[in-house]
Amino acid sequence: MEFDFDAWVKLARENPDEFERQRQVALRATIDTAPAEHRKRLEGLQFQIDMERQRSGSALGACIKLNSMMWAGFFRLRKELNGLVEGAAVPNEQPAPKQSADVISMERFASARRASRTGEE
Repeated sequence: MEFDFDAWVKLARENPDEFERQRQVALRATIDTAPAEHRKRLEGLQFQIDMERQRSGSALGACIKLNSMMWAGFFRLRKELNGLVEGAAVPNEQPAPKQSADVISMERFASARRASRTGEE
């Protein structure tokens, strides 16, 4: 399906009701072509988008809110991808066992640091 931006702009200006009807048809067709395991998520996302558009007092307000939603999703995805690269969020992998560590006394650390500054042991 080819997207003709100028035709959509013309339709939106000349016949907003038909634009909305065709927009919904195009969105439904796009969601229907997605793999079955992704369709519910896409439908939910489209529902969120439609509700934000309805709640917004203006097209600009809707655009700003949807932009924020997009960036929030991007940052969640980036966090997940960075975790995969670092090996911290590999699916179906057991977390690494916790390692124990020796806890040192801060008093002992401070006196050792003072000693190193003054040349004492």
